Amino acid sequence: MNERIAVIGSGFSGLTAAAYLAKSGREVHLFEKNAEVGGRARQFKTDSGFVFDMGPSWYWMGDILDRMFADFGYKREDFYELINLNPQFEMVFSDRKIDVPQDMDGLRVLFEELEPGSGIQLERFMQSAKYKYEVGMQDFVLKPCHNWIEFMSLKIAKSAVRLDLLSNFRDYVGRYFKSPYLRALMEFPVIFLGASPKQIPAMYSLMNYGGYALGTHYPMGGFYSVVSALKQIAEEQGVVFHVGSPVEEIAVEDAGQLALRVQDQKRQFDKVVCSSDYHHTETLLPPALRNYSEEYWESRTFAPSSLIFYLGINEKIPNLKHHTLFFEHDLDEHIEDIYGTKKWPENPLFYVCCPSKTDDSVAPPDKENIFILMPLAIDIDDDDAVREEYLQKMLKRLGQHTGVQDLHEKIEYKRSFCVRDFKADYNAYGGNAYGLANTLKQTAVWKPKLRNKHIENLYYTGHLTVPGPGVPPAIISGKIVAHEIIKSKETRA
Repeated sequence: MNERIAVIGSGFSGLTAAAYLAKSGREVHLFEKNAEVGGRARQFKTDSGFVFDMGPSWYWMGDILDRMFADFGYKREDFYELINLNPQFEMVFSDRKIDVPQDMDGLRVLFEELEPGSGIQLERFMQSAKYKYEVGMQDFVLKPCHNWIEFMSLKIAKSAVRLDLLSNFRDYVGRYFKSPYLRALMEFPVIFLGASPKQIPAMYSLMNYGGYALGTHYPMGGFYSVVSALKQIAEEQGVVFHVGSPVEEIAVEDAGQLALRVQDQKRQFDKVVCSSDYHHTETLLPPALRNYSEEYWESRTFAPSSLIFYLGINEKIPNLKHHTLFFEHDLDEHIEDIYGTKKWPENPLFYVCCPSKTDDSVAPPDKENIFILMPLAIDIDDDDAVREEYLQKMLKRLGQHTGVQDLHEKIEYKRSFCVRDFKADYNAYGGNAYGLANTLKQTAVWKPKLRNKHIENLYYTGHLTVPGPGVPPAIISGKIVAHEIIKSKETRA
Protein backbone atom coordinates (compact mmCIF):
# COMPACT_ATOMS: atom_id res chain seq x y z
CA MET A 1 0.00 0.00 0.00
CA ASN A 2 1.31 3.49 -0.85
CA GLU A 3 2.51 5.67 1.99
CA ARG A 4 0.12 8.43 3.02
CA ILE A 5 2.03 11.64 3.62
CA ALA A 6 0.75 14.98 4.92
CA VAL A 7 2.48 18.26 4.12
CA ILE A 8 1.63 21.20 6.40
CA GLY A 9 1.94 24.58 4.70
CA SER A 10 1.90 25.56 1.04
CA GLY A 11 4.85 27.91 0.74
CA PHE A 12 7.57 27.13 -1.79
CA SER A 13 9.13 24.38 0.32
CA GLY A 14 5.78 22.70 0.98
CA LEU A 15 4.68 22.81 -2.65
CA THR A 16 8.05 21.45 -3.80
CA ALA A 17 8.17 18.65 -1.23
CA ALA A 18 4.59 17.64 -2.01
CA ALA A 19 5.24 17.50 -5.77
CA TYR A 20 8.38 15.34 -5.48
CA LEU A 21 6.79 12.99 -2.94
CA ALA A 22 3.69 12.50 -5.08
CA LYS A 23 5.85 11.90 -8.13
CA SER A 24 7.53 9.07 -6.22
CA GLY A 25 4.17 7.31 -5.84
CA ARG A 26 3.10 8.49 -2.39
CA GLU A 27 -0.42 9.64 -1.57
CA VAL A 28 0.12 13.24 -0.57
CA HIS A 29 -2.27 15.63 1.16
CA LEU A 30 -1.27 19.27 1.61
CA PHE A 31 -2.92 21.32 4.39
CA GLU A 32 -2.91 25.13 4.22
CA LYS A 33 -4.36 27.32 6.99
CA ASN A 34 -5.13 30.24 4.67
CA ALA A 35 -7.74 30.33 1.93
CA GLU A 36 -5.15 30.26 -0.85
CA VAL A 37 -1.82 28.53 -1.41
CA GLY A 38 1.58 30.21 -1.56
CA GLY A 39 2.48 31.07 2.01
CA ARG A 40 4.36 34.37 2.06
CA ALA A 41 4.12 34.42 -1.74
CA ARG A 42 0.34 34.76 -1.78
CA GLN A 43 -1.39 37.21 -4.09
CA PHE A 44 -4.58 39.22 -3.74
CA LYS A 45 -6.73 41.24 -6.12
CA THR A 46 -8.86 44.29 -5.44
CA ASP A 47 -12.30 44.93 -6.88
CA SER A 48 -10.87 47.84 -8.87
CA GLY A 49 -8.31 45.66 -10.68
CA PHE A 50 -5.06 45.93 -8.72
CA VAL A 51 -3.12 42.66 -8.32
CA PHE A 52 -0.62 42.52 -5.45
CA ASP A 53 2.07 39.93 -4.75
CA MET A 54 2.22 39.84 -0.96
CA GLY A 55 5.83 38.79 -0.50
CA PRO A 56 8.70 37.85 -2.84
CA SER A 57 9.36 40.21 -5.72
CA TRP A 58 13.02 39.55 -6.68
CA TYR A 59 13.40 36.77 -9.25
CA TRP A 60 17.02 35.70 -8.83
CA MET A 61 18.79 32.36 -9.34
CA GLY A 62 16.26 31.24 -11.92
CA ASP A 63 18.38 28.20 -12.76
CA ILE A 64 17.14 26.60 -9.51
CA LEU A 65 13.56 26.84 -10.73
CA ASP A 66 14.53 25.73 -14.22
CA ARG A 67 16.07 22.53 -12.86
CA MET A 68 13.01 21.82 -10.76
CA PHE A 69 10.66 22.28 -13.74
CA ALA A 70 12.90 19.95 -15.78
CA ASP A 71 12.53 17.25 -13.10
CA PHE A 72 8.84 17.14 -13.99
CA GLY A 73 9.29 17.34 -17.76
CA TYR A 74 8.58 21.06 -18.09
CA LYS A 75 10.28 24.26 -19.08
CA ARG A 76 9.71 27.56 -17.35
CA GLU A 77 8.22 28.89 -20.59
CA ASP A 78 5.38 26.39 -20.20
CA PHE A 79 4.08 28.47 -17.29
CA TYR A 80 5.07 32.12 -17.58
CA GLU A 81 7.08 34.67 -19.53
CA LEU A 82 10.21 35.96 -17.83
CA ILE A 83 11.32 39.56 -18.43
CA ASN A 84 14.95 40.58 -17.97
CA LEU A 85 14.82 43.94 -16.17
CA ASN A 86 17.00 46.78 -17.41
CA PRO A 87 18.05 48.44 -15.23
CA GLN A 88 17.97 45.62 -12.73
CA PHE A 89 17.12 48.19 -10.07
CA GLU A 90 17.90 51.74 -8.95
CA MET A 91 19.69 52.73 -5.74
CA VAL A 92 18.90 56.17 -4.32
CA PHE A 93 21.59 57.71 -2.13
CA SER A 94 21.53 61.09 -0.40
CA ASP A 95 23.64 62.69 -3.12
CA ARG A 96 23.16 60.54 -6.22
CA LYS A 97 21.15 57.83 -7.95
CA ILE A 98 22.59 54.69 -9.53
CA ASP A 99 20.93 52.53 -12.16
CA VAL A 100 22.29 48.97 -12.04
CA PRO A 101 22.72 47.79 -15.65
CA GLN A 102 21.28 44.58 -17.06
CA ASP A 103 24.58 42.94 -18.02
CA MET A 104 28.17 42.60 -16.86
CA ASP A 105 29.54 44.89 -19.55
CA GLY A 106 27.35 47.70 -18.28
CA LEU A 107 28.27 46.91 -14.69
CA ARG A 108 31.98 47.18 -15.47
CA VAL A 109 31.44 50.62 -17.01
CA LEU A 110 29.42 51.75 -13.98
CA PHE A 111 32.05 50.52 -11.54
CA GLU A 112 34.85 52.28 -13.42
CA GLU A 113 32.86 55.53 -13.32
CA LEU A 114 32.44 55.31 -9.56
CA GLU A 115 35.94 54.04 -8.74
CA PRO A 116 38.73 53.89 -11.33
CA GLY A 117 40.21 50.39 -11.49
CA SER A 118 37.15 48.75 -9.97
CA GLY A 119 36.05 47.26 -13.29
CA ILE A 120 38.89 44.74 -13.07
CA GLN A 121 38.11 44.22 -9.39
CA LEU A 122 34.51 43.46 -10.30
CA GLU A 123 35.67 40.77 -12.72
CA ARG A 124 37.83 39.20 -10.01
CA PHE A 125 35.02 39.42 -7.47
CA MET A 126 32.53 37.81 -9.85
CA GLN A 127 34.92 35.03 -10.86
CA SER A 128 35.22 34.08 -7.20
CA ALA A 129 31.45 34.54 -6.67
CA LYS A 130 30.71 32.31 -9.65
CA TYR A 131 32.85 29.56 -8.17
CA LYS A 132 31.04 29.89 -4.83
CA TYR A 133 27.71 29.82 -6.64
CA GLU A 134 28.54 26.68 -8.59
CA VAL A 135 29.92 24.82 -5.57
CA GLY A 136 27.49 26.29 -3.08
CA MET A 137 24.26 25.88 -5.04
CA GLN A 138 25.13 22.52 -6.58
CA ASP A 139 26.92 20.81 -3.67
CA PHE A 140 26.90 22.70 -0.39
CA VAL A 141 23.20 23.61 -0.10
CA LEU A 142 21.96 20.22 -1.27
CA LYS A 143 23.14 18.52 1.92
CA PRO A 144 20.49 17.56 4.51
CA CYS A 145 23.02 18.63 7.18
CA HIS A 146 22.44 15.82 9.66
CA ASN A 147 26.14 16.02 10.58
CA TRP A 148 29.50 17.36 9.37
CA ILE A 149 30.46 14.03 7.79
CA GLU A 150 28.32 14.98 4.78
CA PHE A 151 30.83 17.72 3.97
CA MET A 152 33.88 15.48 4.06
CA SER A 153 34.10 15.06 0.31
CA LEU A 154 37.28 15.74 -1.62
CA LYS A 155 35.57 18.41 -3.71
CA ILE A 156 34.25 20.34 -0.72
CA ALA A 157 37.53 19.93 1.16
CA LYS A 158 39.42 21.39 -1.80
CA SER A 159 36.87 24.21 -1.99
CA ALA A 160 36.94 25.16 1.69
CA VAL A 161 39.40 28.04 1.39
CA ARG A 162 37.88 29.41 -1.81
CA LEU A 163 34.41 29.38 -0.25
CA ASP A 164 35.55 31.95 2.37
CA LEU A 165 33.41 30.43 5.11
CA LEU A 166 35.29 32.15 7.93
CA SER A 167 35.50 35.68 6.47
CA ASN A 168 32.69 38.15 7.02
CA PHE A 169 31.00 39.68 4.02
CA ARG A 170 31.77 43.32 4.82
CA ASP A 171 35.52 42.79 5.14
CA TYR A 172 35.47 40.62 2.03
CA VAL A 173 33.79 43.33 -0.06
CA GLY A 174 36.23 45.87 1.36
CA ARG A 175 39.15 43.94 -0.14
CA TYR A 176 37.83 44.73 -3.61
CA PHE A 177 36.08 48.11 -3.40
CA LYS A 178 36.58 51.39 -1.52
CA SER A 179 33.76 53.48 -2.96
CA PRO A 180 30.88 53.68 -0.43
CA TYR A 181 28.42 53.42 -3.33
CA LEU A 182 29.97 50.22 -4.66
CA ARG A 183 30.24 48.71 -1.21
CA ALA A 184 26.57 49.43 -0.56
CA LEU A 185 25.69 47.95 -3.94
CA MET A 186 27.64 44.77 -3.24
CA GLU A 187 26.39 44.44 0.34
CA PHE A 188 22.75 44.90 -0.54
CA PRO A 189 21.96 41.30 -1.64
CA VAL A 190 22.90 39.75 1.71
CA ILE A 191 20.22 41.84 3.42
CA PHE A 192 17.88 39.11 2.14
CA LEU A 193 19.79 36.73 4.44
CA GLY A 194 18.62 38.62 7.48
CA ALA A 195 21.70 40.00 9.22
CA SER A 196 24.39 42.65 9.04
CA PRO A 197 27.07 42.15 6.36
CA LYS A 198 29.48 41.99 9.32
CA GLN A 199 27.83 38.74 10.46
CA ILE A 200 27.21 37.03 7.11
CA PRO A 201 29.93 34.65 5.81
CA ALA A 202 31.74 35.85 2.70
CA MET A 203 30.64 32.64 0.97
CA TYR A 204 27.36 34.42 0.27
CA SER A 205 29.00 36.59 -2.37
CA LEU A 206 27.45 33.82 -4.46
CA MET A 207 24.28 35.94 -4.24
CA ASN A 208 26.03 38.76 -6.12
CA TYR A 209 26.67 36.34 -8.94
CA GLY A 210 23.18 34.83 -8.75
CA GLY A 211 21.68 38.31 -8.93
CA TYR A 212 23.89 40.76 -10.80
CA ALA A 213 25.64 38.35 -13.19
CA LEU A 214 22.66 36.08 -13.92
CA GLY A 215 20.30 39.04 -13.96
CA THR A 216 17.20 40.33 -12.20
CA HIS A 217 13.99 39.12 -13.80
CA TYR A 218 10.24 39.45 -13.46
CA PRO A 219 7.64 36.73 -14.15
CA MET A 220 4.72 38.24 -16.04
CA GLY A 221 1.53 38.07 -14.04
CA GLY A 222 3.50 38.57 -10.85
CA PHE A 223 5.49 36.29 -8.60
CA TYR A 224 2.34 34.28 -7.99
CA SER A 225 2.86 32.88 -11.48
CA VAL A 226 5.62 30.77 -9.92
CA VAL A 227 3.29 29.58 -7.15
CA SER A 228 0.63 28.69 -9.74
CA ALA A 229 3.18 26.70 -11.73
CA LEU A 230 4.24 24.68 -8.68
CA LYS A 231 0.62 24.10 -7.67
CA GLN A 232 -0.21 22.84 -11.19
CA ILE A 233 2.76 20.47 -11.12
CA ALA A 234 1.81 19.18 -7.67
CA GLU A 235 -1.80 18.59 -8.70
CA GLU A 236 -0.68 16.73 -11.81
CA GLN A 237 1.33 14.40 -9.58
CA GLY A 238 -1.81 13.72 -7.54
CA VAL A 239 -1.36 16.03 -4.54
CA VAL A 240 -4.67 16.75 -2.80
CA PHE A 241 -4.97 20.32 -1.50
CA HIS A 242 -6.91 21.26 1.64
CA VAL A 243 -7.05 25.07 1.94
CA GLY A 244 -8.57 26.87 4.90
CA SER A 245 -7.49 23.86 6.96
CA PRO A 246 -5.18 24.81 9.85
CA VAL A 247 -3.59 21.88 11.64
CA GLU A 248 -4.43 22.01 15.34
CA GLU A 249 -2.39 19.07 16.67
CA ILE A 250 0.15 16.44 15.64
CA ALA A 251 -0.42 13.22 17.58
CA VAL A 252 1.58 10.00 17.71
CA GLU A 253 -0.73 6.98 17.39
CA ASP A 254 -0.13 3.26 17.91
CA ALA A 255 2.73 1.71 15.92
CA GLY A 256 4.24 5.16 15.41
CA GLN A 257 1.63 6.37 12.96
CA LEU A 258 0.95 10.10 13.02
CA ALA A 259 -2.41 11.83 13.13
CA LEU A 260 -3.27 15.43 12.34
CA ARG A 261 -6.20 17.11 14.00
CA VAL A 262 -7.75 19.41 11.41
CA GLN A 263 -11.02 21.20 12.15
CA ASP A 264 -11.56 18.83 15.10
CA GLN A 265 -11.18 15.73 12.91
CA LYS A 266 -8.23 13.34 13.11
CA ARG A 267 -6.57 12.14 9.90
CA GLN A 268 -3.89 9.45 9.98
CA PHE A 269 -0.67 9.48 7.96
CA ASP A 270 2.49 7.44 7.71
CA LYS A 271 4.70 10.52 7.54
CA VAL A 272 4.28 14.25 8.03
CA VAL A 273 6.34 17.06 6.46
CA CYS A 274 6.05 20.45 8.16
CA SER A 275 6.58 23.43 5.88
CA SER A 276 4.82 25.60 8.44
CA ASP A 277 6.77 27.78 10.87
CA TYR A 278 9.16 25.41 12.67
CA HIS A 279 8.58 26.85 16.15
CA HIS A 280 4.81 26.90 15.71
CA THR A 281 4.83 23.34 14.38
CA GLU A 282 6.58 22.15 17.51
CA THR A 283 3.87 23.70 19.69
CA LEU A 284 1.48 21.21 18.05
CA LEU A 285 3.47 18.43 19.75
CA PRO A 286 3.77 17.51 23.44
CA PRO A 287 6.85 19.28 24.96
CA ALA A 288 8.70 15.99 25.39
CA LEU A 289 8.55 15.32 21.64
CA ARG A 290 9.85 18.69 20.44
CA ASN A 291 13.31 19.16 18.98
CA TYR A 292 13.90 22.53 20.62
CA SER A 293 12.96 24.40 23.78
CA GLU A 294 11.63 27.95 24.05
CA GLU A 295 15.06 28.95 25.33
CA TYR A 296 16.61 27.67 22.11
CA TRP A 297 14.36 29.82 19.94
CA GLU A 298 14.90 32.86 22.14
CA SER A 299 18.67 32.45 21.63
CA ARG A 300 18.46 32.45 17.83
CA THR A 301 19.13 35.43 15.57
CA PHE A 302 16.08 35.89 13.39
CA ALA A 303 15.88 37.74 10.13
CA PRO A 304 13.85 40.96 10.34
CA SER A 305 10.15 41.44 10.14
CA SER A 306 8.88 44.03 7.67
CA LEU A 307 6.41 46.84 7.39
CA ILE A 308 4.76 46.43 3.99
CA PHE A 309 2.27 48.65 2.19
CA TYR A 310 0.30 47.65 -0.89
CA LEU A 311 -0.78 50.84 -2.65
CA GLY A 312 -2.96 51.45 -5.68
CA ILE A 313 -2.12 54.88 -7.15
CA ASN A 314 -4.68 56.62 -9.34
CA GLU A 315 -2.17 57.86 -11.94
CA LYS A 316 1.18 56.95 -13.47
CA ILE A 317 4.26 57.96 -11.47
CA PRO A 318 7.21 59.31 -13.48
CA ASN A 319 10.89 58.62 -12.79
CA LEU A 320 10.25 55.33 -11.03
CA LYS A 321 11.83 51.98 -11.91
CA HIS A 322 10.49 48.47 -11.31
CA HIS A 323 12.79 48.07 -8.26
CA THR A 324 14.12 51.02 -6.22
CA LEU A 325 16.23 50.90 -3.05
CA PHE A 326 16.26 54.00 -0.85
CA PHE A 327 19.70 54.08 0.78
CA GLU A 328 19.97 57.76 1.69
CA HIS A 329 20.71 56.87 5.32
CA ASP A 330 23.27 54.69 7.06
CA LEU A 331 22.76 50.92 6.71
CA ASP A 332 24.45 50.11 10.01
CA GLU A 333 22.21 52.54 11.88
CA HIS A 334 19.12 50.80 10.53
CA ILE A 335 20.60 47.37 11.32
CA GLU A 336 21.32 48.49 14.90
CA ASP A 337 17.67 49.47 15.26
CA ILE A 338 16.68 45.98 14.10
CA TYR A 339 19.12 43.83 16.10
CA GLY A 340 20.49 46.07 18.84
CA THR A 341 17.99 48.54 20.25
CA LYS A 342 15.10 46.70 18.55
CA LYS A 343 13.09 49.84 17.94
CA TRP A 344 11.39 51.51 15.02
CA PRO A 345 14.17 53.04 12.89
CA GLU A 346 14.73 56.77 13.07
CA ASN A 347 16.22 56.96 9.57
CA PRO A 348 14.89 53.92 7.74
CA LEU A 349 16.08 52.39 4.53
CA PHE A 350 13.32 50.90 2.43
CA TYR A 351 12.44 49.27 -0.88
CA VAL A 352 9.82 50.13 -3.49
CA CYS A 353 8.57 47.75 -6.17
CA CYS A 354 6.42 49.07 -9.01
CA PRO A 355 5.57 46.00 -11.13
CA SER A 356 3.10 47.98 -13.24
CA LYS A 357 6.14 49.57 -14.91
CA THR A 358 6.72 46.15 -16.52
CA ASP A 359 3.34 44.40 -16.36
CA ASP A 360 0.08 46.07 -17.41
CA SER A 361 -1.96 43.22 -15.89
CA VAL A 362 -1.27 44.19 -12.26
CA ALA A 363 -2.97 47.61 -12.32
CA PRO A 364 -5.89 49.27 -14.13
CA PRO A 365 -5.00 51.42 -17.17
CA ASP A 366 -3.05 54.60 -16.35
CA LYS A 367 -2.65 53.61 -12.71
CA GLU A 368 0.25 52.27 -10.68
CA ASN A 369 0.82 49.28 -8.41
CA ILE A 370 3.22 50.11 -5.56
CA PHE A 371 4.73 47.74 -2.98
CA ILE A 372 6.76 49.37 -0.19
CA LEU A 373 8.82 47.33 2.30
CA MET A 374 10.82 48.50 5.31
CA PRO A 375 12.86 45.95 7.38
CA LEU A 376 11.94 46.00 11.04
CA ALA A 377 12.80 44.30 14.35
CA ILE A 378 10.76 41.23 15.23
CA ASP A 379 8.28 41.28 18.14
CA ILE A 380 7.99 45.06 18.00
CA ASP A 381 4.72 46.85 18.76
CA ASP A 382 3.10 47.87 15.51
CA ASP A 383 -0.13 49.76 15.89
CA ASP A 384 -1.90 51.35 12.93
CA ALA A 385 -0.88 54.89 13.86
CA VAL A 386 2.82 53.99 13.75
CA ARG A 387 2.37 52.20 10.43
CA GLU A 388 0.75 55.32 8.99
CA GLU A 389 3.51 57.55 10.36
CA TYR A 390 6.16 55.53 8.52
CA LEU A 391 4.11 55.39 5.35
CA GLN A 392 4.08 59.18 5.26
CA LYS A 393 7.85 59.28 5.80
CA MET A 394 8.45 56.87 2.94
CA LEU A 395 5.95 58.58 0.62
CA LYS A 396 7.71 61.88 1.22
CA ARG A 397 11.04 60.40 0.13
CA LEU A 398 9.42 58.62 -2.80
CA GLY A 399 7.81 61.89 -3.83
CA GLN A 400 11.13 63.72 -3.68
CA HIS A 401 12.67 61.02 -5.85
CA THR A 402 9.93 61.02 -8.49
CA GLY A 403 8.98 64.69 -8.39
CA VAL A 404 5.43 63.88 -7.24
CA GLN A 405 4.93 65.70 -3.94
CA ASP A 406 1.32 64.81 -3.12
CA LEU A 407 1.47 61.03 -3.43
CA HIS A 408 -0.67 60.46 -0.34
CA GLU A 409 -3.55 62.20 -2.11
CA LYS A 410 -3.27 59.85 -5.09
CA ILE A 411 -3.76 56.62 -3.11
CA GLU A 412 -6.82 54.79 -4.37
CA TYR A 413 -6.19 51.55 -2.47
CA LYS A 414 -4.13 50.93 0.69
CA ARG A 415 -3.38 47.84 2.77
CA SER A 416 -0.62 47.35 5.30
CA PHE A 417 1.07 44.19 6.62
CA CYS A 418 3.45 44.04 9.57
CA VAL A 419 4.57 42.08 12.63
CA ARG A 420 1.17 41.11 13.96
CA ASP A 421 0.05 40.04 10.47
CA PHE A 422 3.08 37.77 10.01
CA LYS A 423 2.14 36.16 13.31
CA ALA A 424 -1.55 35.82 12.46
CA ASP A 425 -1.25 34.67 8.84
CA TYR A 426 1.90 32.52 9.01
CA ASN A 427 2.36 31.78 12.74
CA ALA A 428 5.78 33.37 12.22
CA TYR A 429 8.00 33.39 15.30
CA GLY A 430 8.23 36.99 16.51
CA GLY A 431 6.53 38.03 13.29
CA ASN A 432 9.71 37.43 11.30
CA ALA A 433 9.49 37.82 7.53
CA TYR A 434 12.41 35.68 6.30
CA GLY A 435 13.25 33.01 8.90
CA LEU A 436 16.61 32.63 10.64
CA ALA A 437 19.49 34.90 9.75
CA ASN A 438 22.24 33.10 7.82
CA THR A 439 25.01 33.90 10.27
CA LEU A 440 27.96 31.50 10.47
CA LYS A 441 26.66 29.87 13.68
CA GLN A 442 23.26 29.38 12.06
CA THR A 443 24.51 27.79 8.84
CA ALA A 444 24.43 24.16 7.66
CA VAL A 445 24.56 21.67 10.57
CA TRP A 446 23.87 24.49 13.04
CA LYS A 447 20.40 25.11 11.59
CA PRO A 448 17.29 23.43 13.03
CA LYS A 449 17.21 19.81 11.89
CA LEU A 450 15.15 18.38 9.05
CA ARG A 451 14.01 15.44 11.18
CA ASN A 452 12.36 15.18 14.57
CA LYS A 453 14.78 13.38 16.88
CA HIS A 454 11.94 11.70 18.82
CA ILE A 455 9.55 10.84 15.97
CA GLU A 456 11.29 9.23 13.01
CA ASN A 457 8.48 9.90 10.53
CA LEU A 458 8.14 13.64 11.24
CA TYR A 459 10.13 16.05 9.05
CA TYR A 460 10.61 19.80 8.71
CA THR A 461 11.31 21.97 5.67
CA GLY A 462 11.37 25.67 4.82
CA HIS A 463 13.30 28.81 5.60
CA LEU A 464 13.92 27.97 9.28
CA THR A 465 15.97 24.92 8.37
CA VAL A 466 18.51 24.16 5.63
CA PRO A 467 19.57 25.78 3.43
CA GLY A 468 17.96 29.03 4.61
CA PRO A 469 15.79 32.04 3.66
CA GLY A 470 14.75 33.01 0.14
CA VAL A 471 12.72 31.47 -2.67
CA PRO A 472 15.47 29.29 -4.28
CA PRO A 473 16.64 27.95 -0.87
CA ALA A 474 13.02 27.14 0.08
CA ILE A 475 12.60 25.17 -3.14
CA ILE A 476 15.87 23.35 -2.45
CA SER A 477 14.72 22.63 1.11
CA GLY A 478 11.53 21.00 -0.15
CA LYS A 479 13.49 18.87 -2.59
CA ILE A 480 15.99 17.81 0.11
CA VAL A 481 13.32 16.65 2.55
CA ALA A 482 11.42 14.78 -0.17
CA HIS A 483 14.63 13.02 -1.19
CA GLU A 484 15.32 12.10 2.45
CA ILE A 485 11.89 10.42 2.72
CA ILE A 486 12.22 8.62 -0.60
CA LYS A 487 15.75 7.50 0.27
CA SER A 488 14.69 6.18 3.70
CA LYS A 489 12.05 3.96 2.10
CA GLU A 490 14.52 2.66 -0.48
CA THR A 491 17.12 1.95 2.22
CA ARG A 492 14.68 -0.13 4.27
CA ALA A 493 13.53 -1.98 1.17
